[in-house]
Amino acid sequence: MFEGKSVVLGVTGSIAAYKAVDIASKLTQRGLAVDVVMTKAALEFVTALSFRSVTHRPVVTDMWELSSEFSVEHVALAERADVVVVAPATANTIAKLAVGIADEMLSCIVLATRTPVIVAPAMDAGMYSNAITQENLAKLDSRGFTIVGPAHGRLASGLVGMGRLVEADEIMVNVFQVLARKGDLADRQVVVSAGGTREPIDLVRYIGNRSSGKMGYAVAEAARDRGAIVTLISTVTELPPPAGVEVMQVETAHEMRDAVLKASAAADVLIMAAAVADYQPAQVVERKIRRESETLNLELVKTDDILSEVHGDVIKVGFAAESEDLIDRATEKLRNKELDLIAANDVTAEGSGFGTDTNRVTLIDRQGRVEELPLMHKYEVAHHILDRVVVLLSPSQD
Repeated sequence: MFEGKSVVLGVTGSIAAYKAVDIASKLTQRGLAVDVVMTKAALEFVTALSFRSVTHRPVVTDMWELSSEFSVEHVALAERADVVVVAPATANTIAKLAVGIADEMLSCIVLATRTPVIVAPAMDAGMYSNAITQENLAKLDSRGFTIVGPAHGRLASGLVGMGRLVEADEIMVNVFQVLARKGDLADRQVVVSAGGTREPIDLVRYIGNRSSGKMGYAVAEAARDRGAIVTLISTVTELPPPAGVEVMQVETAHEMRDAVLKASAAADVLIMAAAVADYQPAQVVERKIRRESETLNLELVKTDDILSEVHGDVIKVGFAAESEDLIDRATEKLRNKELDLIAANDVTAEGSGFGTDTNRVTLIDRQGRVEELPLMHKYEVAHHILDRVVVLLSPSQD
């Protein structure tokens, strides 16, 4: 998604500077060109070599370094960057940015750039709560800077309070959201379902399935990274909720039905990655059933057919997890539920069953076209699905 995009990562003199190495590494792994700019104070906490080792690019530490490719024209990085990130941002740096002081390379870049700037504060709780710092942050916010954090937790002083640098993933999500403002799903409303439903038998037992929700979460994250406004309807509690995504927590098929119908009413796309139970107990016992007899008979009835109830102009994408006759059964499901696209996978195949980080799917559209994808990470699978969704959203489509 972000191949060829450029990020300037400014690192200032905070104990949290070591966390910026992880940020630089993760951004680089996602295909971004990361140019790290360090203040002199930052060098007291972490070395430039650490950043160079993970970004494989020169690190700027001195505005007056004549051997630097940026020494003569300090605005070169400001022009090159698609987004500037200052993480961690100390109270001192925030104050300089708020009043336009440009006395070293990082503040010069922020002052010169026309691209979005993300600032992630990190400091002692008292410094953060000080009226001057709050006023400076308010100035930056009013000028269009994105302020991320800080978080509440244990600080370097040993005290507990607001001032911790937020986690790397939260900063990355904000970077992706900035870069995705011109993405091919920008401002599109996308609803994604994830996880296996739980149909209660009694007060403590339920009928469920092996779905981990990882595929649905990957789709939600991929759609977010392409600029979509994403609603994730999930039964999963084991996975951390994706940042930048609205999450609606449900448990049963009926709860998921209600949530999907409500969320998809104004949506452009509905992607049902959840493994919704086909049957539920006819009656739920409002206590724990005691183990008294050798057998226990349960009467099961069909659950709601959610996709069949969704109507309108929304693009509908379904999933089919099968153990045999993959193409035939997926095609039948696509037609019966009036889907635009279906992603089918053989749950018996290595690497594509429930709970894995990878998947091997076959995409089938309403024209009967079949595309078999190789085994890949679920996030990559999600983007292949979204590539097809983008085409379906095109005005040229029937």
